[in-house]
Amino acid sequence: MKLIQEQFQEAKSVLDKFSNDDNYQLIQKAGDIICASLLAEKKIISCGNGGSMSDAMHFAEELSGRYRDDRKSLAAMAISDSGHLTCVGNDYGYDKVFSRFVEGLGKKGDVLLAISTSGNSENIINAISVAKSQGMLVIGLTGKDGGKMASLCDVEIRAPHSNYADRAQEIHIKVIHALIGYVESQIC
Repeated sequence: MKLIQEQFQEAKSVLDKFSNDDNYQLIQKAGDIICASLLAEKKIISCGNGGSMSDAMHFAEELSGRYRDDRKSLAAMAISDSGHLTCVGNDYGYDKVFSRFVEGLGKKGDVLLAISTSGNSENIINAISVAKSQGMLVIGLTGKDGGKMASLCDVEIRAPHSNYADRAQEIHIKVIHALIGYVESQIC
C-alpha cells in the first residue's frame, strides 16, 4: 500500500511543480500556433517513441476524431504506421523514421508536435530539423533539462525533472489534453 501511495504523492508533487502561469502561457502559445495552422487549412503531425508515440497517437486521434464534444474533424496525424516505421528503419536507420515522414508529408505552415521525455531522441531531433527546413513550426514536449530539443522548438513545454520518464509522460498527457481542449474552444 505504501508504494502505491508514494506513486500518487510523487505524481502530485511533479504536477504541482509544473502548474504555474509560465507553463500555462506556453500551452496557450502552442495552442495558438496549432489553431493558426488548422485555420489556414494546414495539418498537425505528431511523433514520439514508446509511450510518447502513444501520446502522439492519442493527440492526433483526439483532434481528427473527437475530444469532448461533437465537432468537425481537424487535420492531425501521428507518425505511427508500422509499415513506414519498419521500412524506413530497415532502409535508412531508426534515426530517420520520423524525418522521412515529415520530408514527404510536411508542408510550410504545418505544425510538428515532437515528444521526447529526454529531449535528446535522435529520430525526433532529425524530424525537427526537417520540419524547420520545410517551414513548419515545432512544438516540443520534453523533460529533464529539455535536451537538444530545447533550443530547436518554437515552443518547448518541459515537464519538471524527475528520476523516471513516467512522470514526464504524465505531464505530457495533461498538456496534450489542455492543448486539445484549448484548440476546440478556439476553433469549434
